[in-house]
Amino acid sequence: MESTAGEYFGARVREYDALIRACVPRYDEMLERLVAYLPAGAERILELGTGTGNLALAVAGRFPAAQLMLVDAAPEMLAVAGERLPQAEPIVARFEALELPAASFDLVTSAISLHHVEDKAALYRTLYGCLRPGGALVFADQLLGRTADLHGLNWEAWLAHCRLPGHCTEEQTQSFLDHAEAHDHYTPLEEHFELLRAAGFVELDCVWRNWIWGIVHARRPS
Repeated sequence: MESTAGEYFGARVREYDALIRACVPRYDEMLERLVAYLPAGAERILELGTGTGNLALAVAGRFPAAQLMLVDAAPEMLAVAGERLPQAEPIVARFEALELPAASFDLVTSAISLHHVEDKAALYRTLYGCLRPGGALVFADQLLGRTADLHGLNWEAWLAHCRLPGHCTEEQTQSFLDHAEAHDHYTPLEEHFELLRAAGFVELDCVWRNWIWGIVHARRPS
């Protein structure tokens, strides 16, 4: 097994776009909804966990004049994203280890990456600090159910989607489970809100939800 999440996804770069749609129900709808909730007028945007650039392309379409900084730990992924978005600034790094300039972004966004971070309290403090007053954090991610029964229901629904005909092989599904056990740190929605509020964020909301997947909105006060 790859020792880091970046190595895991970097090894799957050629199949990633097809695989993400096969294993994430309503993936394209989730990206469309995330972009719909982004604030107007963002001029400098940070994306965490860019992957092959699916969200970044949608963000660039919404903000064609914005400066984009794309961060991912897998250089293979970022190379693909860079080809698709040559105007963006790519940064190969674990985003939770980045030193970000204070008050330098209007928007921070991410799709299906923040669950790789165990210390979300520290991450949210860092993201609050790098946002300009009035800036927003809007991300999509996997959420832990509030109870074990609720999370189990969400988890089984996800696995059933993976196992639909033409979606994922049993080998691929097992690799997801192994990866999750090794690298993932799921957080309940309520705890996300508590950590975001402690970091200083306001206007907290879950603006879209489908089983384990959700979109969270937060803003730094003006």
